[in-house]
Formats: sequence, C-alpha cells, structure tokens
Amino acid sequence: MKIVVVGGTGLIGSKLVTKLGEQGHEAVAASPNTGVNTLTGEGLADAVAGAQVVIDVSNSPSFEEAAVLEFFQTSTRNLLAAEAAAGVGHHVALSVVGTERPPGNAYFRAKIAQEKLIEESSIPYSLVHATQFFEFVRRIADDATDGDKVRMAPVLFQPMAGDDVAEAVGRTAVGSPLNGMVEVAGPEQFRMDEFFRDALASWGDPREVVTDPHAHYFGAELLERSLVPDDDAVLGQIRYRDWPGRNAATK
Repeated sequence: MKIVVVGGTGLIGSKLVTKLGEQGHEAVAASPNTGVNTLTGEGLADAVAGAQVVIDVSNSPSFEEAAVLEFFQTSTRNLLAAEAAAGVGHHVALSVVGTERPPGNAYFRAKIAQEKLIEESSIPYSLVHATQFFEFVRRIADDATDGDKVRMAPVLFQPMAGDDVAEAVGRTAVGSPLNGMVEVAGPEQFRMDEFFRDALASWGDPREVVTDPHAHYFGAELLERSLVPDDDAVLGQIRYRDWPGRNAATK
C-alpha cells in the first residue's frame, strides 16, 4: 500500500516512514526537503498520486497565533484538495490531547481549525490525539522559564515517547478510517511540576522548578486534566525513566 507521510522527514514522520517500510508498505516522505510544500502546493499532486493513505504529521514552524493558524488551515486545505483529486481513501492527522478542552492556547485553536477542515471534507479520516512527546520536554521547560526559575502548574501530565506516537499513528493508518478520534498517551501519569523538577535534576539543570497554579503552558493556564486523555486512551509502552534520551545533553 502506498502511504504518503506529510512531514515525513521530521521527528515522528521519519519514524513512521521507517516503521511502515519495514511492514512492507511503500512509505513516501513528503516535506519541503523532498520537494513537497503543503503551503504553496508545490509537488503535492505528484506526491499523493496513487496513494491509498495520507498521514499528516507536519507542524508549524511558528507558534505565533496568526502564523500557526495560517499554516494549519492553508496546508490542510491544499492537502485535502490534492487527496480528493487523487482519490485517496484515508486521511490521518496527528493532533494533541486536549485541543477541544478549555482553556486553549493559540496552537490548540489552530489544531481545532485543522481538524474541522478534515471532518468536513469528503475523505474518510482518522484523528490521533497524542500527549506531549518526551522529545519536547526541554522545550516545554524553556518556554516556562522566568529568569532562573521554571514555573509549572501542579496539573496532571502524561507524556509519551516519539516511537510510541509513531507506532500509534502507523497502526491507525493501516486500519479502517475511524471518521473520529483516538487518544494515545504515555503509560504513566505525573504531576507536571514534580515531573519537571525530577527531569531538570536528571539533566543537571540548575534552574529551580516553582509550583505555580497559574503558570502558563504556551500562553494559557491549565486545568487539572487539560493535558491528559480520557480513560479509554491507548497507552504507549515506553516509560520516561527507560527512554534512551532522558538524560541527553541536547535539546
């Protein structure tokens, strides 16, 4: 089966291309690095020609409100139009657990707009809502940094490994379209402030993690369950303490 992975040279996309190829599928990486640009439409028609499934794991280069909204709306419209013309039978998109719950930030609002376009299109679809990736915990800490302090809310947090995200998305892609959403998450829940206090200590990071119920997460305050899935979520296998990149020096 030909499966096109939009964002196929990125963190999750490259893992997907490898996993799907190992399963015997024709997995095609589509990204600006391979001559495919979903914002301009360049290379899209050729990339999706003959594809049975298209997986969109692309991401906006900017989280600024107008830019992130423009990225997801424009790229999704262009992608869906190319898929409709090519007769693609299954559109799979990676999104985030909690996008539909208040309070939202600019990124979540942009993802909601993307999902609305997918739901209203004629193409059968599946949405995979994942929790935060282990690979991005340093970025989360950096965004929450105020001087030498990292302000974190004491809310529930259930991150997952990129490998588990790719596994879940790939499994969804080769199945029948859900015409709905599935949630995936890590195997353990933490308190967000406690998780980052332990994580920074393991990195040898001198910043102090301060528990702050009003701390912002990329522009919005969090409720207790803003970032964690419902009870029927599919859980990954890799625990943070066992993840090979846990103590990596690079961000």
